[in-house]
Amino acid sequence: MVDQRRSGGAGAAGRDGQGGPERFLVVFPGYHRPWANWIAQRLEFHGRRVTLQRWDPPREVPLEESLGDLLMSTGRVLLVLNDWFFELGPRAAGEWNDVLRGYVADNADRFAAVNLTNRQLPPATAVLEPVSLWSTGEEEAEERLLGRLGIDYRRTTGRQPPASGSRFPNTPPEVWGEVPRRNRRFTGRDDILTELQERLTEAERGNSACTLLGMSGIGKTQIAAEYAHRFSTDYDVIWWVNSDDRNIQRDRFGELSVELGLRSGNEPGERIRAVRDALRRGEPYSRWLVIFDGWDDTDGAGVLLPHGPGHTIVTSRNRGWGEHTDVLDVPSFDRAESTGYLMRRAPHVTSAQADEVAAEFGDVPLSLVQAASLLGETRMEVPEYLRMVREGRLSTVEEPAGDGFPHSSLTSWSILINRLRRTQPQAVEVLSLCASFAPGRIPLGLARAYPQADLPEELRWMSTDLTAWTRALDTLVTYSVLTRESRGPVNTEMGPHQESVHMHRLVHDMVSRLTSDENRETYRKAVRTLLAEADPGNPLDSRQWPQYAELLPHLEPSGALSSSNARVQAAVLNCLQYCRRSGEFTAGTRLAEKIRNHWTVFMDPLAPNMLDLTTQQSNLLRSAGRFREGYELDSAMMQRLRAAEPRNELGELSINGNLASGLRRLGRYQEALELQRQVLADEERLLGENELTSLNARHNLGVGLRLLGRYREAYELDLETLSRRQNALRTRHITTLNSGNAVAHGLRLLGQYRDSVARQEPVVRLHVQVLGPLHPQTLAARTHLALARRREGGFQQDIGPLMDSLMEQLEQVHGRTHYSTLSFINDYGNFQREHGDLAKAKDLIAEAEAGYRALLGPAHPVATGMLANTGLVMQAAGDRSEAMSMFESALAGLTATLGADHPWVLGCALNASGGRNFNGRVADAADLSRDTLRRSRRVLGDEHPLTLSCQTALAADLRALREHEEAEKVEADALLTLTRTLGAQHPHTLSARQRTRPYWDFEAYLG
Repeated sequence: MVDQRRSGGAGAAGRDGQGGPERFLVVFPGYHRPWANWIAQRLEFHGRRVTLQRWDPPREVPLEESLGDLLMSTGRVLLVLNDWFFELGPRAAGEWNDVLRGYVADNADRFAAVNLTNRQLPPATAVLEPVSLWSTGEEEAEERLLGRLGIDYRRTTGRQPPASGSRFPNTPPEVWGEVPRRNRRFTGRDDILTELQERLTEAERGNSACTLLGMSGIGKTQIAAEYAHRFSTDYDVIWWVNSDDRNIQRDRFGELSVELGLRSGNEPGERIRAVRDALRRGEPYSRWLVIFDGWDDTDGAGVLLPHGPGHTIVTSRNRGWGEHTDVLDVPSFDRAESTGYLMRRAPHVTSAQADEVAAEFGDVPLSLVQAASLLGETRMEVPEYLRMVREGRLSTVEEPAGDGFPHSSLTSWSILINRLRRTQPQAVEVLSLCASFAPGRIPLGLARAYPQADLPEELRWMSTDLTAWTRALDTLVTYSVLTRESRGPVNTEMGPHQESVHMHRLVHDMVSRLTSDENRETYRKAVRTLLAEADPGNPLDSRQWPQYAELLPHLEPSGALSSSNARVQAAVLNCLQYCRRSGEFTAGTRLAEKIRNHWTVFMDPLAPNMLDLTTQQSNLLRSAGRFREGYELDSAMMQRLRAAEPRNELGELSINGNLASGLRRLGRYQEALELQRQVLADEERLLGENELTSLNARHNLGVGLRLLGRYREAYELDLETLSRRQNALRTRHITTLNSGNAVAHGLRLLGQYRDSVARQEPVVRLHVQVLGPLHPQTLAARTHLALARRREGGFQQDIGPLMDSLMEQLEQVHGRTHYSTLSFINDYGNFQREHGDLAKAKDLIAEAEAGYRALLGPAHPVATGMLANTGLVMQAAGDRSEAMSMFESALAGLTATLGADHPWVLGCALNASGGRNFNGRVADAADLSRDTLRRSRRVLGDEHPLTLSCQTALAADLRALREHEEAEKVEADALLTLTRTLGAQHPHTLSARQRTRPYWDFEAYLG
């Protein structure tokens, strides 16, 4: 590859024989591109013309001929040397010395060289008189370079390169985040690395992201790591994110906030948001590179994928990344790369033999790494090796390897593992233990962290013999079977009990296939024992969530889901509880279904753990919006409990609590309230008033009262629950935080908007500190605050951007059709209608209404209430007749299901009276307004904003009937009360003074 460079113009230029600037051809292996770039930059700065040429001459072309091609250029040839330079090809022993002594010596005036290593080079390299840049500072390196080329350094001392130039290669980026150590044996891939760089640099600014796509073992991770090293001088921040597991991925990406010096909390969600914002703005660094390694699930792309002036690389097997990034397919090695790698690792292998081995393994890099490692370590002859591979002597290799790999790969792994069994059996034990975890990141240090674990006798050495442990891991790392990982701060040494390793999926598959059934069960039992020991025991404590996130992926591979061990089952249920409490609803519902499938086979359906599973599973289903499924699951369990003898009163109590929650979500509010009262009475009778479940029952009773419009009762009960939770559980407990939300929500429903804002602001801050800004409960708290500020009226300019941000984040966390997102789409539509974007409001309200109908059915009170908002959009658009029809439908439907005195019904009546007035039915409007005002005063009180809106509407209807005296009196009284309660400048007060007809918009609330 030739990279033409224009001349720089800073220093005094040397001249070639024809009077132009002196020219140089800088020849380098791709491995040393950073040095070549820096050398070119310095020479151009001093007025020389430079051409860069990446060099990897084909082995079939004589070396003298390839060097002769270099001399076809004008000017001198500068070779960038290290020991790797002389392994290109690779060449037969002695070929380089012969050419250096002959051809190069004859043209010594045309060649010069710099040396970047302290390793021994071929003796004849002396003819090039290479100047060493090994381990030098930038100023000294420049002086040596220019001195070797006869350029006067002193004449241009003090002049600096442009700020955009490449950084000196020995100067690391400001932030270097756990990029894998550079592979000195990295082979070829120059073309794909060059293309990757071109795609990243030529992409649209702000969206420079490329996915390296290919099957397991194809070399995606190695290419990404080599890119990070090779182009490190082009970046100030390089951050590596292992992405096999979503929670670990989020933690690791969020850790970048510390390195960037960002002011964020300790929760991953908060850190992620801060990091993405900093990267988007390019502050404090605009030249950044983030690499997500092994990111196969594209669901989280919108939440994590950064945008901005820097670059992003993803490695994945999932072609779905084409919807989010540019995609670069990673092929197998080409044959020259395969054979070159084999011959360098195993020098006794001939070119023809290397070709045969490469063909056997289909040029797949990971398979060739293992073959080369074994051939180089044992010096086994290739015919013998291939014979063993092809004969498939071991009985465990009869099935294909899968994942697109040839059958011979499995046999090659058999040979390696058999050799380790003879020479390092403890390494095989560690490897087999790893294969009983999930692939990807493995918390292997658990084997040392819990010496009390009841491990099989043959594995107990892992917790007692540190030397053997270290030796076994070192062996596996040496054979490229595992890589070490660390979760601690950069450059911080982790103890063996904290050690994690990364096991590629291909390796995991191979080792699993080569482990006998008996041994596999031994290791799986050991892993699930360790997982149970590592269970923190408190999934409600957000500080323990990172540990649960690390345990979660390994439950199924270890066989924990089918274990009959009580401690393992408890750990499984705690992990399930973690999913619910941390907001991982989709993952939780999937896990619960898997647990049920396993436990149903051997467990009594009324066993305590099965009851616990049912409780958690139905809660997760409701949290995910699958209300009917959750209710049916609880109903089936209750039928079993009632038919059983003796009676399980605590079991019935737990399921009754779930049934009450299910009834609320299904819109059967009165039934739910009656059942919830009974649940609370039973909880306090059987368990005591201040137990966690009793307090939860008390909170849920408040939810039921709110849904029935009994706002004052709900608020007073929520205040009491909050006080009890603060005393029993403390302020930062997740359920105490939820009570804080409930109290602030109650104040808003009571029309005390200022108090609601004042109460909700510290609640939100505490949520963010404890749970992070993107936890579902935090998003709910932030939503309540936004709505309270909108109602309070003093934050109108800030509400739009706030709601924009919340809309995006709710969609990221829940998806577009989740009930929490639909609720906010509805609220956002109401806001847009009020502030002039009627087209957007129409689309949002229509989306919310359709979404709720699909989720809940058309007869559900929430789906019915949505008609009111649809009518408001129609009325604003001038379609008054259709709007009135919507208002009347909402009024009739909610009256039938909730009764005439429910606040939602009163709001619909307020809208319907307006619709009648606007359509000329003034007398009917006045009658409805009088009745609605009377009911609202009785239900909500004289000073509630809805009551005052009803009073203002009545005044308008009376005025239309020419009953001016009564209208003036009613209006004046309403204005006086609005001014006193909400303030003279509140939007409600201003609208009433301007005689704008009041309305009521529906907030969709499911409890």
